[in-house]
Amino acid sequence: MAAAPGTLVRQCLAVVFFFVILVSSTCHSPAAPLKRSRKSTTIKEINRKGPYIGLITVYAPEEKAFFATKAFKSDPKQPFVDLAGRRFRVGKVHDSKVIYVKCGIGLVNAAAATQQMLDVFDISGIVHFGIAGNANSSMSIGDVIIPKQFIQTGLWDWLKPNATVDSSDFGEVDVGEYNVKGKGKGMNLLGKIEYFAEQFYSETGKPNEPQSLLWFPTSPRWLQLAASHLQGMKLERCVNSSLCLPNEPKLVVGLNGSTADAFVDNAAYRDFLFQTFHVSSLDMESSAIVMTSLSNDYPVIVIRGLSDLAGAQEGENQIKVFGSLAATNTAKAVIQFLNVYQRNYISHYL
Repeated sequence: MAAAPGTLVRQCLAVVFFFVILVSSTCHSPAAPLKRSRKSTTIKEINRKGPYIGLITVYAPEEKAFFATKAFKSDPKQPFVDLAGRRFRVGKVHDSKVIYVKCGIGLVNAAAATQQMLDVFDISGIVHFGIAGNANSSMSIGDVIIPKQFIQTGLWDWLKPNATVDSSDFGEVDVGEYNVKGKGKGMNLLGKIEYFAEQFYSETGKPNEPQSLLWFPTSPRWLQLAASHLQGMKLERCVNSSLCLPNEPKLVVGLNGSTADAFVDNAAYRDFLFQTFHVSSLDMESSAIVMTSLSNDYPVIVIRGLSDLAGAQEGENQIKVFGSLAATNTAKAVIQFLNVYQRNYISHYL
């Protein structure tokens, strides 16, 4: 029996609609897969030339200081790959093959960029560098430190004033201890801050059973390499011809570092962190990069230049004055480490 005229019209419209959708999807949908395919091909070509040392810094002034050394030479064929908004630059620092990225400020940015680098590229280890606040009165602005371990001091519970702190946790700030001078100690409605450890997942641990860790160590063999060859290296003392530090900056290996999603510009809190956790540097990324590297079972080292006194100075924070000098000294130390690594590590430490 023949179909009714209305039915035929509806069928014809359905066929036309189907072909419109088909043509539209054919014209537009392959763009993203094609872009990914091109990136995948580029990444494969880059990885054939590996492995590379991954270099991770944080923000523009540190990047500027690093490139100002002119030690980094871009790969002539594949100079960079853009992934999720970050530019991963491919090249060499003298004889060391490197992939460099600026991760962005904070723990999330640092962990995301590190995991992305380890997942995508043929990486043999991570060198993280940047500037940091100084929590140690025996250190000075312009000094460079290469910590042996990091603590994440952004993990804490904010408790009521009369709360009891769990004895299994690692630190406590009683805000009442820091009341206005002359009024003495006492009750303060801001209460207490109780610190606790990080949950650490790793390749070498049991799946879905994280360890509870407070400290995350940098790689002992890389630390030993830095201690043997970088301590005593000459660092810059002057920002310019009219602004110099009173003493020659020094590089120290083996201190403790602290990371949290907070810029510290408060002398009392700075002193609390030093006295409680014995940390010398305060930054916002290092522990995330160290933790992510260790979680994936990669060696990692951190090089941080001290740019300010984290609130112990009079007046405004000195990062605006000496931040560029600290970044310059950090970049010099990174270049020196890569040179030493290339000459010594491959033959003596693997």
